[in-house]
Amino acid sequence: MQASLPPNEDQRLAALLGYDILDTQAEAAFDDLAKLAAYVCGTPIALVSLIDQNRQWFKARVGLDTPETSRDVAFCAHAILEPDVFKVPDALEDQRFVNNPLVTGKPNIRSYFRSYYGVPLVTEAGHALGTLCVLDHFPKDLTEQQLEVLEAIAHQVMSQLELRRSLKALAQTMAEREQTETEYRDLY
Repeated sequence: MQASLPPNEDQRLAALLGYDILDTQAEAAFDDLAKLAAYVCGTPIALVSLIDQNRQWFKARVGLDTPETSRDVAFCAHAILEPDVFKVPDALEDQRFVNNPLVTGKPNIRSYFRSYYGVPLVTEAGHALGTLCVLDHFPKDLTEQQLEVLEAIAHQVMSQLELRRSLKALAQTMAEREQTETEYRDLY
């Protein structure tokens, strides 16, 4: 079952694009947070997933080679609609996902999933950009402690996104200032 669009989809997409993160190179800070999530939750797969208009793109990924999937099959597209951790302990028992190609392994999908837990990555304005998620090939129940730590790691992912955006804005401001100073010196 395909997820519906959030009621604020236009604003959500604008917020996502404002981070200028899509299709960027891997960054150690995000990779480390995904590794930590996989370790804490005991799952072979962890992702920092961002949902744009048509796809789910992975800023960081552990245990998965695919850099993106279509939004229409993305578990994360469902997770961004929820305020808390989105839990799917066994996708074959959940009518939303029982026929999903990411669950059935068809068509031509080598790595399939049975369990999914995703924490929405939410901006201060309330826009869910994507998720920090963990997946397993088998049904899995996470403990309350694992869920709490997963939420804490998701907060750190958002902190990294904010830091990255602030550093980029600072670099741009510094470049503009340097340009202005150069122009001023050239006048005198």
